[in-house]
Amino acid sequence: MSVAVFGLSIDSSFMPDLSRLFLLLHQQDEKIYIYKPFFDSIKSRCDKMPDIAGFFTFGYELPESVRFLVSIGGDGTLLKSILTLKNKSLPVIGINTGRLGFLSAISRGDLEEAIQLLLSDRYDIEERSVLQFEDGTDLFGDFNYALNEITVTKMDSSSMIKIHTYLNDEYLTTYWADGLIISTPTGSTAYSLSVGGPILPPNSKSFVITPIAPHNLTMRPIVVPDDNRISLSVEGRGQQFLCSLDSRSEAVNFPGKLVISKANFSVKTVKLPGHGFFSTLRNKLMWGTDRRN
Repeated sequence: MSVAVFGLSIDSSFMPDLSRLFLLLHQQDEKIYIYKPFFDSIKSRCDKMPDIAGFFTFGYELPESVRFLVSIGGDGTLLKSILTLKNKSLPVIGINTGRLGFLSAISRGDLEEAIQLLLSDRYDIEERSVLQFEDGTDLFGDFNYALNEITVTKMDSSSMIKIHTYLNDEYLTTYWADGLIISTPTGSTAYSLSVGGPILPPNSKSFVITPIAPHNLTMRPIVVPDDNRISLSVEGRGQQFLCSLDSRSEAVNFPGKLVISKANFSVKTVKLPGHGFFSTLRNKLMWGTDRRN
């Protein structure tokens, strides 16, 4: 069988752990396919580079024998790995070399256990919903999808923007704000959470609409079913506003009309025993620091 390994750049302090990962995969006779830019960045720094079965730059270059993809880095790296895979149906597991890491929840201390569980098929697959973006153009090329969130924000430092919002063509409200975030359950622990949005478990069939610095303080985040088609009409005093799909951003001229809906595919992530969503919340948000627990 085969495993794909993805990364961007990692600190030298993680190199021994990367060597350990390669050794564990080699000992199980797993063929390793590695993201070519990542290989180029580590080949002179990794002490125990195994035999590489092949390289890939895009998901379609991976053979059918590849069972899953291991993302080395933080949540941003895992999001970029999904952009690389596009809509190829391949489970992804994240090894966290960063700081917080809700998606890349496996720490270096759990590396051996995680790989053993993975290679012995002791894991579950979580299907994570994806947002689809439409604006009548090819603003984001041939991959107009986001796993975390789609965001519209002002570009001018002084003027807020006006966002007329509709759910299945039914008028919801007009947000006068610095911006608006539409997030998946996966993205509920990202940008939306930082501006006061609720946390949703990954299997929640919902989206969160969260205003950024609304002018009317009674405007609160709202959770809506994910079968809603969300239409936005964006106006402002300046020339353009910013539209972001996860880490990718493009400027859009006023007035702008956008449609956001649930994509017809999902992203598969690996869930290992003892590394469920709620245990990750307790660890990452340090809920367990309450001494009464």
